[in-house]
Amino acid sequence: MLEKIANYIRNNRNIIEKEELNPIVEFINANSYKSSHIFSDMGQDSAAIKRNDDTLTLVTTDRIRTSFIERFPFGAGFSSILVGVDDIYACGGTPLAATVIISFKDKSVGQKMIEGISNGSHKFKVPIIRGHTNTKDYYELSSTLIGEINKNDYIPANTAKELDEIILAVDFDGKVGRASKLHWDTVTYKSSEEVLNKRYAMNLIAQSHLAHSSKDVSNGGIFGTILQLLKYSRVGAAININQIEIPSKLVAKGYDLETYVQMFLTTSYVLTAVSKNCQKILKIFQDHHMNAVVIGSIKNEFDLSINNGQNSIKVIDFKHNI
Repeated sequence: MLEKIANYIRNNRNIIEKEELNPIVEFINANSYKSSHIFSDMGQDSAAIKRNDDTLTLVTTDRIRTSFIERFPFGAGFSSILVGVDDIYACGGTPLAATVIISFKDKSVGQKMIEGISNGSHKFKVPIIRGHTNTKDYYELSSTLIGEINKNDYIPANTAKELDEIILAVDFDGKVGRASKLHWDTVTYKSSEEVLNKRYAMNLIAQSHLAHSSKDVSNGGIFGTILQLLKYSRVGAAININQIEIPSKLVAKGYDLETYVQMFLTTSYVLTAVSKNCQKILKIFQDHHMNAVVIGSIKNEFDLSINNGQNSIKVIDFKHNI
Protein backbone atom coordinates (compact mmCIF):
# COMPACT_ATOMS: atom_id res chain seq x y z
CA MET A 1 0.00 0.00 0.00
CA LEU A 2 2.83 2.43 0.81
CA GLU A 3 4.38 2.01 -2.63
CA LYS A 4 1.03 2.37 -4.41
CA ILE A 5 0.24 5.61 -2.63
CA ALA A 6 3.78 6.91 -3.21
CA ASN A 7 3.47 6.21 -6.95
CA TYR A 8 0.09 7.94 -7.06
CA ILE A 9 1.51 11.07 -5.41
CA ARG A 10 4.50 11.16 -7.77
CA ASN A 11 2.24 10.80 -10.83
CA ASN A 12 -0.78 12.83 -9.72
CA ARG A 13 -1.67 14.93 -12.77
CA ASN A 14 -3.30 17.63 -10.66
CA ILE A 15 -0.06 18.01 -8.68
CA ILE A 16 2.09 17.96 -11.82
CA GLU A 17 -0.06 20.66 -13.45
CA LYS A 18 0.39 22.93 -10.44
CA GLU A 19 4.16 22.37 -10.59
CA GLU A 20 4.17 23.33 -14.28
CA LEU A 21 2.65 26.69 -13.34
CA ASN A 22 5.43 27.55 -10.88
CA PRO A 23 7.63 29.44 -13.42
CA ILE A 24 4.64 31.57 -14.45
CA VAL A 25 3.77 32.41 -10.85
CA GLU A 26 7.42 33.13 -10.05
CA PHE A 27 7.76 35.48 -13.03
CA ILE A 28 4.62 37.42 -12.13
CA ASN A 29 5.69 37.59 -8.50
CA ALA A 30 9.13 38.91 -9.46
CA ASN A 31 8.04 41.37 -12.14
CA SER A 32 4.64 42.75 -11.17
CA TYR A 33 4.14 46.02 -9.31
CA LYS A 34 4.47 45.86 -5.52
CA SER A 35 2.44 47.82 -3.01
CA SER A 36 2.63 48.35 0.74
CA HIS A 37 -1.13 47.79 0.85
CA ILE A 38 -0.63 44.04 0.30
CA PHE A 39 -0.54 41.89 3.42
CA SER A 40 -0.08 38.54 1.62
CA ASP A 41 -0.31 37.40 -1.98
CA MET A 42 1.20 34.53 -3.99
CA GLY A 43 1.08 31.11 -2.38
CA GLN A 44 -1.97 31.81 -0.21
CA ASP A 45 -5.43 30.34 -0.63
CA SER A 46 -6.69 33.91 -0.25
CA ALA A 47 -4.56 36.98 -0.82
CA ALA A 48 -5.03 39.73 1.75
CA ILE A 49 -5.14 43.52 1.29
CA LYS A 50 -4.62 45.91 4.19
CA ARG A 51 -7.36 48.38 5.08
CA ASN A 52 -7.15 51.44 7.32
CA ASP A 53 -8.26 49.47 10.37
CA ASP A 54 -7.24 46.00 11.60
CA THR A 55 -9.38 44.28 8.96
CA LEU A 56 -8.01 42.61 5.83
CA THR A 57 -9.88 42.28 2.54
CA LEU A 58 -9.47 38.74 1.18
CA VAL A 59 -9.40 37.90 -2.54
CA THR A 60 -9.23 34.53 -4.30
CA THR A 61 -9.94 33.44 -7.87
CA ASP A 62 -10.51 30.10 -9.63
CA ARG A 63 -11.27 28.73 -13.07
CA ILE A 64 -13.49 25.69 -13.66
CA ARG A 65 -12.32 23.16 -16.23
CA THR A 66 -14.11 23.12 -19.57
CA SER A 67 -14.57 19.34 -19.43
CA PHE A 68 -16.44 19.74 -16.12
CA ILE A 69 -18.71 22.42 -17.64
CA GLU A 70 -19.55 20.20 -20.62
CA ARG A 71 -20.19 17.14 -18.46
CA PHE A 72 -22.14 18.76 -15.60
CA PRO A 73 -22.84 22.50 -16.18
CA PHE A 74 -25.00 22.96 -13.07
CA GLY A 75 -22.31 21.40 -10.88
CA ALA A 76 -19.64 23.51 -12.56
CA GLY A 77 -21.58 26.67 -11.74
CA PHE A 78 -22.10 25.59 -8.15
CA SER A 79 -18.43 24.67 -7.80
CA SER A 80 -17.31 28.08 -9.05
CA ILE A 81 -18.74 29.50 -5.82
CA LEU A 82 -17.81 26.58 -3.56
CA VAL A 83 -14.08 26.58 -4.35
CA GLY A 84 -13.69 30.29 -3.66
CA VAL A 85 -15.76 30.13 -0.50
CA ASP A 86 -13.51 27.42 0.93
CA ASP A 87 -10.37 29.37 0.00
CA ILE A 88 -11.71 32.21 2.15
CA TYR A 89 -12.61 29.94 5.06
CA ALA A 90 -9.25 28.11 4.80
CA CYS A 91 -7.42 31.18 6.11
CA GLY A 92 -10.11 31.79 8.75
CA GLY A 93 -12.01 34.47 6.85
CA THR A 94 -15.64 35.15 6.01
CA PRO A 95 -16.85 35.40 2.37
CA LEU A 96 -18.67 38.61 1.47
CA ALA A 97 -19.37 38.55 -2.28
CA ALA A 98 -18.46 36.98 -5.61
CA THR A 99 -17.92 37.96 -9.24
CA VAL A 100 -18.10 35.55 -12.19
CA ILE A 101 -17.04 35.30 -15.84
CA ILE A 102 -19.20 33.05 -18.02
CA SER A 103 -18.95 32.11 -21.69
CA PHE A 104 -21.07 29.48 -23.44
CA LYS A 105 -22.01 28.40 -26.95
CA ASP A 106 -25.15 26.46 -26.04
CA LYS A 107 -27.89 28.46 -24.28
CA SER A 108 -29.23 25.45 -22.38
CA VAL A 109 -25.76 24.70 -21.01
CA GLY A 110 -25.28 28.35 -20.14
CA GLN A 111 -28.60 28.43 -18.31
CA LYS A 112 -27.61 25.42 -16.20
CA MET A 113 -24.27 27.08 -15.37
CA ILE A 114 -26.09 30.21 -14.23
CA GLU A 115 -28.56 28.15 -12.17
CA GLY A 116 -25.64 26.39 -10.46
CA ILE A 117 -23.95 29.71 -9.70
CA SER A 118 -27.18 31.08 -8.23
CA ASN A 119 -27.71 27.93 -6.16
CA GLY A 120 -24.18 28.18 -4.77
CA SER A 121 -24.77 31.85 -4.00
CA HIS A 122 -27.77 30.97 -1.84
CA LYS A 123 -26.15 27.92 -0.25
CA PHE A 124 -23.18 29.91 1.05
CA LYS A 125 -25.07 33.21 1.44
CA VAL A 126 -22.69 35.00 -0.91
CA PRO A 127 -24.18 37.65 -3.25
CA ILE A 128 -23.03 37.85 -6.88
CA ILE A 129 -22.13 41.51 -7.32
CA ARG A 130 -20.44 41.69 -10.74
CA GLY A 131 -19.72 39.56 -13.76
CA HIS A 132 -19.07 39.30 -17.48
CA THR A 133 -21.02 37.08 -19.85
CA ASN A 134 -20.31 36.11 -23.47
CA THR A 135 -22.09 33.81 -25.89
CA LYS A 136 -19.06 32.47 -27.73
CA ASP A 137 -17.86 29.31 -29.46
CA TYR A 138 -16.42 27.92 -26.23
CA TYR A 139 -17.20 27.39 -22.55
CA GLU A 140 -15.53 29.42 -19.83
CA LEU A 141 -16.27 29.85 -16.15
CA SER A 142 -14.21 31.58 -13.48
CA SER A 143 -14.99 33.31 -10.23
CA THR A 144 -13.48 35.72 -7.76
CA LEU A 145 -14.49 35.64 -4.10
CA ILE A 146 -14.06 38.57 -1.75
CA GLY A 147 -13.97 38.19 2.02
CA GLU A 148 -12.62 39.74 5.19
CA ILE A 149 -10.81 38.83 8.39
CA ASN A 150 -9.15 40.54 11.33
CA LYS A 151 -5.46 40.98 10.52
CA ASN A 152 -4.38 39.15 13.68
CA ASP A 153 -6.55 36.12 12.91
CA TYR A 154 -5.33 35.41 9.37
CA ILE A 155 -3.97 31.85 8.93
CA PRO A 156 -1.38 31.71 6.12
CA ALA A 157 -0.61 28.67 3.98
CA ASN A 158 3.16 29.17 4.16
CA THR A 159 3.99 29.24 7.87
CA ALA A 160 4.08 25.58 8.92
CA LYS A 161 6.79 25.12 11.54
CA GLU A 162 9.18 22.26 12.30
CA LEU A 163 7.61 19.87 14.86
CA ASP A 164 4.09 21.08 14.08
CA GLU A 165 1.57 18.26 13.94
CA ILE A 166 -0.54 17.93 10.79
CA ILE A 167 -4.31 17.76 11.18
CA LEU A 168 -6.71 16.53 8.51
CA ALA A 169 -10.32 17.63 9.02
CA VAL A 170 -13.06 16.17 6.79
CA ASP A 171 -16.84 16.23 6.79
CA PHE A 172 -17.67 12.49 6.87
CA ASP A 173 -21.37 13.14 6.22
CA GLY A 174 -21.27 13.06 2.42
CA LYS A 175 -21.88 11.02 -0.70
CA VAL A 176 -20.14 10.32 -3.99
CA GLY A 177 -20.92 13.30 -6.21
CA ARG A 178 -22.44 13.37 -9.67
CA ALA A 179 -19.35 14.96 -11.17
CA SER A 180 -17.01 12.02 -10.58
CA LYS A 181 -16.48 8.92 -8.46
CA LEU A 182 -13.56 10.90 -7.00
CA HIS A 183 -15.81 13.74 -5.79
CA TRP A 184 -16.95 13.67 -2.15
CA ASP A 185 -20.08 15.86 -2.00
CA THR A 186 -20.85 17.17 1.48
CA VAL A 187 -22.75 20.27 0.44
CA THR A 188 -25.35 20.20 -2.34
CA TYR A 189 -28.10 18.35 -0.45
CA LYS A 190 -27.67 20.11 2.92
CA SER A 191 -29.09 23.35 4.28
CA SER A 192 -27.09 26.58 4.26
CA GLU A 193 -27.06 26.55 8.04
CA GLU A 194 -25.46 23.09 8.15
CA VAL A 195 -22.74 23.69 5.55
CA LEU A 196 -21.86 27.09 7.02
CA ASN A 197 -21.76 25.77 10.59
CA LYS A 198 -19.01 23.33 9.60
CA ARG A 199 -17.02 26.15 8.03
CA TYR A 200 -17.40 28.33 11.10
CA ALA A 201 -14.97 25.91 12.76
CA MET A 202 -12.21 27.57 10.75
CA ASN A 203 -13.33 31.00 11.98
CA LEU A 204 -13.07 29.85 15.61
CA ILE A 205 -9.65 28.28 15.07
CA ALA A 206 -8.44 31.51 13.46
CA GLN A 207 -9.88 33.73 16.20
CA SER A 208 -8.27 31.49 18.86
CA HIS A 209 -4.85 31.66 17.12
CA LEU A 210 -4.40 27.89 17.36
CA ALA A 211 -2.98 27.01 13.92
CA HIS A 212 0.27 28.00 12.22
CA SER A 213 -0.94 27.23 8.67
CA SER A 214 -3.88 25.81 6.75
CA LYS A 215 -5.24 24.96 3.32
CA ASP A 216 -8.50 23.51 2.09
CA VAL A 217 -8.20 20.16 0.29
CA SER A 218 -8.25 20.92 -3.45
CA ASN A 219 -8.48 18.77 -6.57
CA GLY A 220 -4.96 17.52 -5.82
CA GLY A 221 -6.45 15.54 -2.95
CA ILE A 222 -5.04 15.21 0.54
CA PHE A 223 -1.42 14.79 -0.54
CA GLY A 224 -1.55 17.42 -3.28
CA THR A 225 -2.73 19.91 -0.67
CA ILE A 226 -0.06 18.85 1.83
CA LEU A 227 2.66 19.17 -0.83
CA GLN A 228 1.61 22.73 -1.65
CA LEU A 229 1.65 23.70 2.01
CA LEU A 230 5.11 22.15 2.46
CA LYS A 231 6.63 23.93 -0.50
CA TYR A 232 5.14 27.29 0.48
CA SER A 233 6.45 26.82 4.02
CA ARG A 234 9.85 25.43 2.94
CA VAL A 235 9.56 22.40 5.22
CA GLY A 236 8.99 18.65 4.90
CA ALA A 237 6.57 16.19 6.47
CA ALA A 238 6.15 12.61 7.58
CA ILE A 239 2.63 11.22 7.18
CA ASN A 240 1.35 8.03 8.82
CA ILE A 241 -1.17 6.70 6.31
CA ASN A 242 -2.75 4.49 8.98
CA GLN A 243 -3.99 7.66 10.67
CA ILE A 244 -5.99 8.74 7.60
CA GLU A 245 -9.57 7.67 8.25
CA ILE A 246 -12.04 6.93 5.43
CA PRO A 247 -15.76 7.81 5.74
CA SER A 248 -17.81 4.66 6.44
CA LYS A 249 -20.08 5.41 3.46
CA LEU A 250 -17.07 5.13 1.15
CA VAL A 251 -15.78 2.00 2.87
CA ALA A 252 -19.20 0.42 2.27
CA LYS A 253 -18.82 1.21 -1.45
CA GLY A 254 -15.43 -0.50 -1.59
CA TYR A 255 -13.22 2.59 -1.51
CA ASP A 256 -9.75 1.96 -0.11
CA LEU A 257 -7.08 4.40 1.03
CA GLU A 258 -5.40 4.48 -2.39
CA THR A 259 -8.64 5.74 -3.95
CA TYR A 260 -9.63 7.98 -1.06
CA VAL A 261 -6.46 10.08 -1.16
CA GLN A 262 -7.20 10.88 -4.80
CA MET A 263 -10.59 12.43 -4.01
CA PHE A 264 -11.62 16.07 -4.08
CA LEU A 265 -13.06 16.32 -0.57
CA THR A 266 -15.48 19.20 -0.17
CA THR A 267 -15.55 20.69 3.35
CA SER A 268 -12.06 19.53 4.31
CA TYR A 269 -8.90 21.22 5.56
CA VAL A 270 -5.26 20.51 6.32
CA LEU A 271 -3.81 22.46 9.25
CA THR A 272 -0.54 22.50 11.17
CA ALA A 273 -0.22 23.44 14.82
CA VAL A 274 1.99 22.90 17.84
CA SER A 275 1.15 19.75 19.76
CA LYS A 276 -0.40 21.57 22.75
CA ASN A 277 -3.01 23.21 20.48
CA CYS A 278 -4.03 20.13 18.53
CA GLN A 279 -6.59 18.76 20.99
CA LYS A 280 -8.29 22.17 21.08
CA ILE A 281 -8.47 22.20 17.28
CA LEU A 282 -9.81 18.65 17.14
CA LYS A 283 -12.47 19.58 19.70
CA ILE A 284 -13.60 22.59 17.67
CA PHE A 285 -14.01 20.46 14.56
CA GLN A 286 -15.82 17.78 16.56
CA ASP A 287 -18.23 20.39 17.93
CA HIS A 288 -18.99 21.38 14.33
CA HIS A 289 -19.62 17.79 13.23
CA MET A 290 -16.33 17.32 11.40
CA ASN A 291 -13.96 14.35 11.64
CA ALA A 292 -10.44 15.55 12.50
CA VAL A 293 -7.28 13.56 13.27
CA VAL A 294 -3.54 14.10 13.50
CA ILE A 295 -1.95 12.33 10.53
CA GLY A 296 1.70 13.37 10.71
CA SER A 297 4.24 15.99 11.60
CA ILE A 298 6.34 18.72 10.03
CA LYS A 299 10.10 18.16 9.79
CA ASN A 300 13.03 20.29 8.74
CA GLU A 301 14.16 18.03 5.87
CA PHE A 302 12.74 19.19 2.53
CA ASP A 303 10.91 16.01 1.55
CA LEU A 304 7.63 14.17 1.95
CA SER A 305 7.69 10.68 3.41
CA ILE A 306 4.85 8.31 4.23
CA ASN A 307 4.81 5.45 6.71
CA ASN A 308 2.50 2.84 8.20
CA GLY A 309 3.92 3.01 11.70
CA GLN A 310 6.63 0.48 10.85
CA ASN A 311 7.98 1.06 7.35
CA SER A 312 8.64 4.41 5.68
CA ILE A 313 9.07 5.58 2.06
CA LYS A 314 10.47 8.91 0.89
CA VAL A 315 7.95 10.00 -1.73
CA ILE A 316 9.32 13.29 -3.04
CA ASP A 317 12.56 15.12 -2.33
CA PHE A 318 12.16 18.77 -3.27
CA LYS A 319 15.16 20.38 -1.60
CA HIS A 320 16.67 21.20 -5.01
CA ASN A 321 13.69 23.24 -6.19
CA ILE A 322 12.28 24.62 -2.98
